[in-house]
Amino acid sequence: MISCILKTQSKILYTFLLALVVSFGAFAQEASEQAEIAQKGVTPGATEGAEVSTGDPAVISAGEALFKNNCAVCHSAGGDVIVGPGLQGVTDKRSESWLISWIKNSQALIQSGDADAVAVYNEYNKQAMPSFAFSDDEVKSILAYIESGQGVVSAPSEGVPGATAGENVGTDAIGAVGGYLDIVLVVLIIVLIVLVVTLLLIASLMKNYLNQNRKLNEYDAEIVNQRFDFSKIYKSKAVRTLVVLIFVVVLLDLTIDKVMGVGIQQGYAPKQPIAFSHKLHAGEHQINCNYCHTTVYESKSASIPSANICMNCHSQIKTESAEIQKIYRAIERNEPIQWVRIHNLPDLAYFNHSQHTQVGGVECQTCHGPIEEMDVVYQYSPLTMGWCIDCHRETPLNTEGNGYYDNLVELHEASSKGAFTVSSNGGTECSKCHY
Repeated sequence: MISCILKTQSKILYTFLLALVVSFGAFAQEASEQAEIAQKGVTPGATEGAEVSTGDPAVISAGEALFKNNCAVCHSAGGDVIVGPGLQGVTDKRSESWLISWIKNSQALIQSGDADAVAVYNEYNKQAMPSFAFSDDEVKSILAYIESGQGVVSAPSEGVPGATAGENVGTDAIGAVGGYLDIVLVVLIIVLIVLVVTLLLIASLMKNYLNQNRKLNEYDAEIVNQRFDFSKIYKSKAVRTLVVLIFVVVLLDLTIDKVMGVGIQQGYAPKQPIAFSHKLHAGEHQINCNYCHTTVYESKSASIPSANICMNCHSQIKTESAEIQKIYRAIERNEPIQWVRIHNLPDLAYFNHSQHTQVGGVECQTCHGPIEEMDVVYQYSPLTMGWCIDCHRETPLNTEGNGYYDNLVELHEASSKGAFTVSSNGGTECSKCHY
């Protein structure tokens, strides 16, 4: 009878532990699904890919690209003044023909004696605006983008308290879910400890009761009063072998991690000679990467910005700043700014920026991470061979409208059900990167 009671207690404890694990697993799965929804930023009832209500979406999209690549360094599509005035409502202030003439060649318009052109030129300290070899249609697409209001920074979202424009609400939601999981886990552990202590107290009370009020036979008395010898645990060969095995496995795992990480500079964030903030320039002011890294779409290298690119703006902006004064000194001494390189591939690996950015349409953030949020730039990706190969295996190629790929796609579809990726086009062959 006594052994049955003890077995019943054990079964209760095991049942509770099993229920605890199952319920926590279900909760973790539900929280994971909520986190995934939060990360994607999908709100019930929201419609993705909705077209703008003003103008042709294709024209506005083309205008957006032209604006960000050529205009955003000096102008905001909203009301903020950067180098030049904010352009919100400019189509209401000026005629379309005047704006086309001004954008194409502002100096010619000023020299013609146009009163409005001269007034704008004088208002902004006679800062010359570059001339652009745009067609009339391209200028109209830029104006359509400005009219659409898509470039205006949004006010804080009413649906998410405290959210600001550009804030990653999904990431915050994931953090909140993670914190909630931690609280639930702590509560469950406390409940488990309380239950175990309660069962031990019950067992102790039953043992005292049986010893004092029951006449036990020799077998039952031995079971009730048996003591567990903890020394048998650490003296056991099986336990010692298991401990040594765990220690060896952990040590081996740490060693492999260290060895595999040799030469990987992920997270590397050196101090630069000038405290340049990508968060300020690329994030808040939305200056396109191509403005400073001028060859990123045209060459193997993305190029390092020269001091004269900085002076396009800083000849007028923050001229008294201590950091900007460092640029002036570099120009006076005719010396380049000694920027510290962050991303560096070994010489045995060939990489071409234009092949990825121009041909492949890869965004800068794919490899460099959220560069527009970095005050201090760091290496976001591992840049290992395995990382590159995984990208080539998973990234589908855009083959539509390109006759070069027709036969290749047809052969691929005949032999494989998967997408036509970079790997399908020989992107994982050794000679692609090593030759």
